Amino acid sequence: MSYTVNIYLFLFLPAALLAYQAVPKQKRWVVLLGFSYLFFFMISKTLIVFLIGTTIMTHYIGVWLSCLKQQCRQELDQTEKMSENRVRESEQIDKRELKKAIKNKYKKRERAVLIIGILLLLSVLVYLKYYNFFAENVNLLVKASGGEAVLTAKKLLLPIGISFYTLQAIGYMADVYWEKIRPEMHLGKMALFLSFFPQIMEGPICRYSDTAEALWKGGNLTGSNIAAGYLRIFWGLFKKIVIADRLYVLVTAIYDHYENYSGMMIAVAAVAYTVQLYMEFSGCMDIVIGSGRAFGIILPENFRQPFAARNAADFWRRWHITLGIWLKTYVFYPVSVSQAVKRWNSFSRKRLGKYAAKLGTTALALFPVWLINGLWHGARWSYIFYGMYYFVILLAGAALEPVREKVIKTFHADENAWYWRMPQTLKTWVIIFAGELFFRANGLRAGIKMFLSMFQNFHFQTLWDGTLLNQGIDMADILVICAGCVIVGIVGVLKERNIHVGERIGKAKLPVRWLVYYSLIFAVLIFGAYGAGYQQVDLIYAGF
Repeated sequence: MSYTVNIYLFLFLPAALLAYQAVPKQKRWVVLLGFSYLFFFMISKTLIVFLIGTTIMTHYIGVWLSCLKQQCRQELDQTEKMSENRVRESEQIDKRELKKAIKNKYKKRERAVLIIGILLLLSVLVYLKYYNFFAENVNLLVKASGGEAVLTAKKLLLPIGISFYTLQAIGYMADVYWEKIRPEMHLGKMALFLSFFPQIMEGPICRYSDTAEALWKGGNLTGSNIAAGYLRIFWGLFKKIVIADRLYVLVTAIYDHYENYSGMMIAVAAVAYTVQLYMEFSGCMDIVIGSGRAFGIILPENFRQPFAARNAADFWRRWHITLGIWLKTYVFYPVSVSQAVKRWNSFSRKRLGKYAAKLGTTALALFPVWLINGLWHGARWSYIFYGMYYFVILLAGAALEPVREKVIKTFHADENAWYWRMPQTLKTWVIIFAGELFFRANGLRAGIKMFLSMFQNFHFQTLWDGTLLNQGIDMADILVICAGCVIVGIVGVLKERNIHVGERIGKAKLPVRWLVYYSLIFAVLIFGAYGAGYQQVDLIYAGF
């Protein structure tokens, strides 16, 4: 079951809303948990055992950490009581040293528990998602050296959403370890946090402090929340079904037969896939966030007008926001304050200077972030290349930052002026489109060949000589896609200027609200890509 099918939109979600409102407030979390596990069972069947196992493990690690922290406090209290009648300075120093030793002892134990929890969760994810990729590449290396294959491929089933709920679980354990949140002692509350059905397939990746209390408190449904929720849902359907699913036909036709194309057609494919991916993923997020909003639960936003970004770093602050925040919080920051980075910083400042020290520190902290980002999307060299692509670009941006600042200062440039902002945005678009070309390609070799062929036989007339219209879409499809993109673009521009169309509609007079509601519904019904000539398109990020 997908978020875009009728059974979810008009049966499953309404049934969940009715059941939620029908039970007493203190039991509503049970309804949410029941529907969440039912939803997951419907899409994964017996693979639900992995979700259950992750939940139990995460809960147990949190309780274990809590017990260690409590034992530490008790031992510190005992030390304080033993020394409360001693006032000599030497004994006070001994007491401080003893407390420090106690804290260090328990910190080591807590760190060991955290590492055990993370390794257990990652071992399941890595085995299911990456074993065959690892085995294939090991066998290639062995064969290249004259040997025979040493590892056999296995038929492994990957639970939908495992990459998302595993990151949430790891984030929870780390937050408990850092004492950012209190450990959750109720297993049911932990289970609901990891399995809430609107976000289980594609995120957003929530931190425990984002949603746990809202999921648990069981507030009453309201007409305004349901209306705002379904408005957001149909906006997501508009982006997914009207635009993304039409582009899927064009994108698939070119990428699956890229050998037959070059020049402009490859460029069109790169741009079309980027737009398709954005419309689908952000559209799905609209459906997810709208579903949560119907219950009065505010899920974190995952997109913020990414095509308005002025550089690659800004793009990733706007695209898949929750993944970026997770990587920054649980990878970038820990690495940047690690002993290895500190030693490099100390060494390089003395011998290489501040600039080299800063650039090296940035590289050391960014590399694992973008390696993980690439691998997180899947077991393919093209995904790893995609991560390294942005690592190089962001590192280059950091290296050139002094030059950029000097140019701005020398020419007294206004960074907010159109003459500065527009070239920056267009440059960022080129970076984005090129990156998504490799991301979507059927393998790294195919991506390289497509990229190189884009600079061969580049003729604009392929846009109107029938070549483009021979890819499974017609002029009517192109007009619908363009009109849809213009509408989404206008809404995005208004939002960038802090004008939120959804909120304005919610506050508008009743006739205006219903005019918008019906317009959106009929746009999806009339212009949606389904029926003869179309096929149901699976959610892209559900596969990650």
